[in-house]
Amino acid sequence: MTELNPERARQAIVEHTRRLAESAAAAGPDAAVPTAPEWTVTDLVAHVGQTQHWVAEIIERRITDPTQLPTTMAALPAGHGEWPAWLAESARRVAGACSDDALDAPVFNPAADGRTGTRFWLSGQLNEAVVHGFDAAAAAGQPAEVDADVAAALISNHLAMLTAPTWEMLRSESAHAIRGTGQALQWRATDTADAWLVVRRPEGATWQPGTGPADVTVTGPARSLLLTLTRRLPLADREATGISVDGDIGLAEHWIANTAHVSG
Repeated sequence: MTELNPERARQAIVEHTRRLAESAAAAGPDAAVPTAPEWTVTDLVAHVGQTQHWVAEIIERRITDPTQLPTTMAALPAGHGEWPAWLAESARRVAGACSDDALDAPVFNPAADGRTGTRFWLSGQLNEAVVHGFDAAAAAGQPAEVDADVAAALISNHLAMLTAPTWEMLRSESAHAIRGTGQALQWRATDTADAWLVVRRPEGATWQPGTGPADVTVTGPARSLLLTLTRRLPLADREATGISVDGDIGLAEHWIANTAHVSG
């Protein structure tokens, strides 16, 4: 199973935020974001930069009590010409906050899934930079590359969120919708050695790395699998994604339709 070392993850946050800033500049502040229909590029830039500053403060202050989480957000510069520098600053700040010294420090983890808080936030902020970087590229009509190892690690993070102990509290409708009676979904990457097996149980969905008997198997490049799972690419668009589906495609479609991810 692909795991990114912390330095690789920190570098990827900075790099994908830089790409996001370039795409945002190309699209313009008022451009619609086709993969996030309620947002403009201004909304997208504000969300990413503000979240990076917010998360950095949580880690820097070693906050463990959720009632003490920051209540204010960094101000988005009024002039969009200042956005690239502002995003570069926020990306460097959150990457720096996730230093090796902080990785195992006591920090609040909303997923309560066994990871330390800093490791949780490091994966989450990489997800934000990559997925919203794709959003910005879509707004600009540009391609968005994601390295296979980064995409594979983020698929694991995505499934960890959806099966975390607190998912029902965060998204109760999703948690109930993805329960089942033993139905199994398998996701297999063609450009890494990774595979993910999801089982829908009455008490909740679970996942594990590897392969096994499944009612549906979705196979394709890790980037395409990530962007399909996060609802940035349609499962049915085989030409664009290079994905193939073997088995009950309705089961895969249901999973994707009911697994909206919490930002962060």
